[in-house]
Amino acid sequence: MAVSDTRNGTVPEIPAATDGYDVVVVGGGAAGLNAALVLARACRRVAVVDAGQPRNAPAARMGGFLSRDGMSPAALLETGRAELAGYGVDLLDARVDHVEPVPLADAPAFDVHLAGGPALRARRVVVATGLRDGLPELPGLAERWGRDVLHCPYCHGYEVRDRPLGVLGTHPGAVHQALLLRQWSADVVLLAHTLDLSADDRARLDARGVRTVEGEVKRVVVTDDRLRGVELADGTAVPREAVFLFPHLVPRDALLFGLDCERDPQGWVTTDRAGRTSVPGVWAVGNVADPRAQVVTAAGAGAAAAFALNHDLVDEDVDRALAAA
Repeated sequence: MAVSDTRNGTVPEIPAATDGYDVVVVGGGAAGLNAALVLARACRRVAVVDAGQPRNAPAARMGGFLSRDGMSPAALLETGRAELAGYGVDLLDARVDHVEPVPLADAPAFDVHLAGGPALRARRVVVATGLRDGLPELPGLAERWGRDVLHCPYCHGYEVRDRPLGVLGTHPGAVHQALLLRQWSADVVLLAHTLDLSADDRARLDARGVRTVEGEVKRVVVTDDRLRGVELADGTAVPREAVFLFPHLVPRDALLFGLDCERDPQGWVTTDRAGRTSVPGVWAVGNVADPRAQVVTAAGAGAAAAFALNHDLVDEDVDRALAAA
C-alpha cells in the first residue's frame, strides 16, 4: 500500500503500476471506501484518491449505522483505510484535477490526473466526491454547523431530544422539517425568517403543536461554546438549544460533468441503481449522486456499485480472452 499527499503542494509518490489500475476511486468517504473494499476483495487492483474534505467532518458522532452507532466520522474513515491497507489498496491523499478518457478501440480507459502530480491509468473510475452544505450567511451559523446547528433529524435528533429546538425558515422544506422534529421534542419553534407561510402551513404547524415566530433572524447566540438561541432583527431573543435548517446542497461533481455525464432536470448526475452513469466506465456513488444518502446508505451504494462494476470488468476480460483465442 502507498500513501502520499499533494494537499500541501508537493508532488505525490505514485506506486509503480505500469499496467495501471482496474479501478480508481475518487473520494475516500463511506461510499468510496466501501466500493474499494469490495473491489479489492474481488482481487482487483484499486487506488483511492481522497482530498480529505468529508462532509460530516464537523459532526462528533454518527447515528443509525448498525454496529457503528455513535462512532465518530473520523474513526470510521480511519478504520476503513486500515482495512483497505490490508488488501493492498493504494491510498493517495491528493486532489484529482480532471479525468480524461483514453481513446482505445476495445474498451473504456481513463487517465486520472492528480493536481500537481502525474496521472493514474484506470479501466474504470468511481466518483464518490460527495457534496458540500451551503449555509445561510448569518453570523455564528457556520461555526456551529454539525454541533448544535443541524440538518438531519435522523442523524442528530436523538441527541437533542426533549430540548427546545428551532427550525430556520430558509427553505420551503422547513415546514416539514419542523413537523418532523416534533417527534423528538414537544418544544419546537419554526423561525419564519424569510419564509412565506401559507394558511395551510400554519394550520398544520398549529395542529402539530409547533409554534411559529415571525421576523427575520439576525444571528445565532452562543455563549460558553454552546448555542443559546437566536436573535431576531428587532432584538427579540428566542432561547433554543439547537437549530435545524435545510442547507443548499452543492454536489462536488466537476469531474463528472467534465466527462459530459448526463444530468437530471435538477442538475444532478443521472445513474442507474448501481451507480453507472451515462458515460461507459464511469460510476458515481454517495452524496455526489444522491443528496439524501446517509453514511450507511452511501456505504451500501458503494458496495452495490462495486458488485456491478466487477461484473462489467469480467465481461470485458472475457471479450478480450475470446478475441485473443
